[in-house]
Amino acid sequence: MAVRFEVTKECQRSRARLGRLYTTHGVIETPVFMPVGTQATVKTMAPHELEELGVEIILSNTYHLYLRPGSDVVQEAGGLHKFMNWPRPILTDSGGFQVFSLAPLRTITEEGVEFRSHLDGSKHFFSPEKAMEIQMALGADIIMAFDECAPYPADRRYVKESKDLTTRWAKRCKDAHKRTDQALFGIVQGGVFKDLRRESALELMELDFPGYGIGGLSVGEPKELMYGVLEDLVPVLPKDKPRYLMGVGSPDCLVEGVLRGVDMFDCVWPTRLARHGMVITRRGNLPIRNLPYARDFGPIEEGCRCYTCQNFSRAYIRHLIKANEILGIRLTTIHNIYFLTRLMRDIRAAIAADNLPEFATEFLSAFTGEK
Repeated sequence: MAVRFEVTKECQRSRARLGRLYTTHGVIETPVFMPVGTQATVKTMAPHELEELGVEIILSNTYHLYLRPGSDVVQEAGGLHKFMNWPRPILTDSGGFQVFSLAPLRTITEEGVEFRSHLDGSKHFFSPEKAMEIQMALGADIIMAFDECAPYPADRRYVKESKDLTTRWAKRCKDAHKRTDQALFGIVQGGVFKDLRRESALELMELDFPGYGIGGLSVGEPKELMYGVLEDLVPVLPKDKPRYLMGVGSPDCLVEGVLRGVDMFDCVWPTRLARHGMVITRRGNLPIRNLPYARDFGPIEEGCRCYTCQNFSRAYIRHLIKANEILGIRLTTIHNIYFLTRLMRDIRAAIAADNLPEFATEFLSAFTGEK
């Protein structure tokens, strides 16, 4: 099998667990956060820098790479790993979320989705089979089934029809997927309706995927609603398969997700924040581009061991960002990715030491400012 997952320790006081995910390009310690490299690059970062930061796996985007440079170009280059010179594991999403975010530009049928490119308006068509063809050409270690991501809010009838379509498409994806060195994960849908989420999980489990994504959350619903869905859904999913909460990356959500048994996360959030002059600290997000930091000669965060904090002040980073110097957003990106990578390492250590609830309470209190 292309991917093998083992649970190495279960937390006795929460649903958290430690695990190892074995892939063609290496072993991933879970719980893990995956930085997003939409266009086969994590913005502003070289692959060797990501390795130095401790990043174990990155995510790339099927929709964007299909449009530019084309999956045929990536395949001709020897696959995504060689094309971008990244030796560690890669996960590609199916393109479903990007296609469905183009609401005015797409038409959904049983067969698939016709959409117009956001680049030039040209017409394209994604079916489950096409999504598999593209992802097999890209050659990531883990690929995702083509699904429909229902928006929030959406009425129950629409969400049920969307969930049923996702199940039918998942069967077609499994039939079309032929590469034995890749693992195809199914995606649980169902919006915020707990019974539909359970139905989706059980339907996908009948297809026996090697892992399960949880899609359609963090799309505008309150965080407490998302946590409630996870509380109800995660116990339904197989214990011996990885659980992947898609599109979630803020530190409080990572901690809350792990407590509820999630193993994998991804999000553009840390790199997008960095490009807007915002950095993550244990006491919340800090708008370093703002005036109060013009003469602040301390690091972003005392005690942080990232390259940025070891070498540069808030004042200097603010100056770079205000001057539109590329180094500014490179430095904020380095810090933000390091912060989340370190957070996941600390979470794993807390699970191993049997003190995750205490760690979570302390971290969340400091990060959110709520006692």
